[in-house]
Amino acid sequence: MRRGALLAGVILAVTALAPPASAADGEVTFTNGGVTLHGTVVAPPGGTKLPGLVMVHGSGAHSRDDYRDQAEAFARQGIATLIYDKRTDGYSQFERSYSTLADDALAAVETLRKHPGVDPARVGVWGLSEGGWVAPLAASRSSDVAFVVTLGANGVEPSRQQAWAVENQLRRLGMAGSIVGMGSTMLRQLVGGGVFPEAHHDPVPVLKSLRQPVLGIWGAKDILTPPGEAVRIFRESLAHHTLRVFPDAQHQLRRTTDGFDKLPGYAPGYLELVGSWVHDPPGASTADASPVQDRPSTAVAPLAWYESTWLQLAVLAFLLVAFAWYPLFRRGPVARAGRWLAATGLLGVLGFLVIDVVLQLTMGKGLGPVVAGRPLPWLALQLVSLGAVAATIGTAVAWWRNRGLRLGVPLAGGVVFVPWAIYWGLLGI
Repeated sequence: MRRGALLAGVILAVTALAPPASAADGEVTFTNGGVTLHGTVVAPPGGTKLPGLVMVHGSGAHSRDDYRDQAEAFARQGIATLIYDKRTDGYSQFERSYSTLADDALAAVETLRKHPGVDPARVGVWGLSEGGWVAPLAASRSSDVAFVVTLGANGVEPSRQQAWAVENQLRRLGMAGSIVGMGSTMLRQLVGGGVFPEAHHDPVPVLKSLRQPVLGIWGAKDILTPPGEAVRIFRESLAHHTLRVFPDAQHQLRRTTDGFDKLPGYAPGYLELVGSWVHDPPGASTADASPVQDRPSTAVAPLAWYESTWLQLAVLAFLLVAFAWYPLFRRGPVARAGRWLAATGLLGVLGFLVIDVVLQLTMGKGLGPVVAGRPLPWLALQLVSLGAVAATIGTAVAWWRNRGLRLGVPLAGGVVFVPWAIYWGLLGI
């Protein structure tokens, strides 16, 4: 029996490296919720009673071609694989439904089960990253899903995973302290403001409900998914599991040196592992040791009343009005502090908005050189904020001597600016 299993493994390994000509394509369409999705079944020509695999996308916009290389590798191992274009209707940076995506996957499963040459009793789902939330959810809804394969799946909710991943990126760039705290605070605002879709999706109840066998795969150097926590949660939650960790692999199971770079090719043995497991899922559960994480993930704390998104927006609007009130005021010793407050206050608020946008769009890469844990633009903005505090004190003295609305409005802005700047880290270390 061991000799036969070894022979089967050798055959699978050899076929995985065979030329692409051994896979044939078949175009398919299927619908869910009134949306027609287009896909391709990649399968060995002339195969019969083949196991089937539906590949569920990671986050973001994806076409079927993003997974074609893996689909062809699986097809060369005797697996009919369906890849499809991810829906764009109802899916964006600020809108998505894992329930809808799971139903898309189930529609794809039903299509593949009816495909010629496919064994309908052996069709499962494969999910990468975000698909690691979606694929188990689909399997939990239908016994037609025979098995589940996940890559870089999370055991924690999306907001918690995102907070961990963002901090990884900022720390890799050499950032620390207040700028990292600002990124965390902004994420809490996005979650609390309802613009982070599926922020609180809890994968654990879904995992506990599964009765199908699950193959979970992680790269030990994953910097997007906390892999140590994921392996532990999957092991504790799943009834029937095979959990494997590849030491020199990143989030997508590509070869890597540090988790951030992506070297050519997949981690050795990954494609063959999926092929052999899909053909014959083992009866007993096994799991590799959880990989070491540099630090644990932490839950994203809910906003306090004074942190509410609407209040933050109102404060921001007030600061802009208050500091823009004064630029045309007359010159003179009495007005000098007010002019400085208007200039530094406006520069502080507008500069903060620019830095925040750059941070969100580039994950910190667009903020330039880092000095003492701070990007230079952030360090300059902190100095401007200190100047605004000093100007607020000067304006308070001037207002006390010459009370009036023209000084009172920017002074009120300065008084509000101080706690606002502390909250966002502009006056932090």
